[in-house]
Amino acid sequence: MMKAMRCFGLLLPLIACSSLVQAQSPARHIAPAGSQAALAGPEENFTGRVRVDPLFRADKDINVSGAYVTFEPGARSAWHTHPAGQRLVVTSGIGLTQQEGQPVQTIRAGDVVLCPPGVKHWHGAAAGSAMTHLAITGVVEGKSVTWMEKVSDEHYHAQ
Repeated sequence: MMKAMRCFGLLLPLIACSSLVQAQSPARHIAPAGSQAALAGPEENFTGRVRVDPLFRADKDINVSGAYVTFEPGARSAWHTHPAGQRLVVTSGIGLTQQEGQPVQTIRAGDVVLCPPGVKHWHGAAAGSAMTHLAITGVVEGKSVTWMEKVSDEHYHAQ
């Protein structure tokens, strides 16, 4: 009995410490699917119909944002760069992407595209297929993208 009381006495500080750690941990938050309104991709930054479904914003804990972006066939972004880079995970369809000075590449469901910081590029759907990707974008001082000129129809269709 005495041995059991000594062991319990040793456990009390551990239990108290565990409770303190739990009390200081940030609360888990679940954003229900569809709880954020979808947006149309702005005409000045996209050609064709593009839908952006925001998932999460950058915050003090994780300095990246996330969104599903769906491009209708032939739709595409303008040329742009990201100050902290971006990862695209193609979730459906067939798309195209190009880094300045490089050939256009075809991307398909399951492909992961790395857009390095400061590198000029564009991405969008192939002419005959819609394409959706999950975009995970780094943020620097509140900024995630610098938009540039649009990809011309001639350039897009010359691929």
